[in-house]
Amino acid sequence: MVVSWDDARTAFSDAAGSFLRTVSLVDDRWGEPGLGEWDVRALVGHTSRALLTVETYLARPAATVEVASAVDYFSAISATGDPAAVAARGREAGAALGPAPAAAVAEIAERVLALLDTRDGSELLTTIAGGMRLVDYLPTRTFELVVHTLDLARALSAPLDVPARPAAQALALVADLAVTGGRAGELLLLATGRPGPASGFSVL
Repeated sequence: MVVSWDDARTAFSDAAGSFLRTVSLVDDRWGEPGLGEWDVRALVGHTSRALLTVETYLARPAATVEVASAVDYFSAISATGDPAAVAARGREAGAALGPAPAAAVAEIAERVLALLDTRDGSELLTTIAGGMRLVDYLPTRTFELVVHTLDLARALSAPLDVPARPAAQALALVADLAVTGGRAGELLLLATGRPGPASGFSVL
């Protein structure tokens, strides 16, 4: 998946806006079930990390490109991810949002989007998978924002709306991951309403 800097930045911004709009629907439901063992606060905290890691990783410049694409990034982390650690980081991120989590998320988004306005996508940053160009890393964050905003919308019984540009980018990444992982056939069956694999199918 090849994405221009303008497309990557716009899709990320649109996905962040969708996330903020969905967070604004939470009201007083922060302690209700969110996703798996997470409550809504932890789910929002985890999703906010899709914004925060851009800021964190830009502060850690890389010397070389070790991960060439968003697909390579997800392939690299799939073998090293610790579900218990991810769950714990989500809870910690939720707690870190403080007494006004919606306002905290809005402040994070404003700060990170302003930071991206000063970049051109060629910057090398250090991710958990290795050195990447910002233009290649940002679609992974758009993907996380899109998917977890949908998780949040489901938890809140809100419409599953995704803005067009981040939706197209996330779906393109899903297709590439399915092809790379040898699961394109299963995905095509599921996407066209045919009997497919058992529940729990994922390209990640």
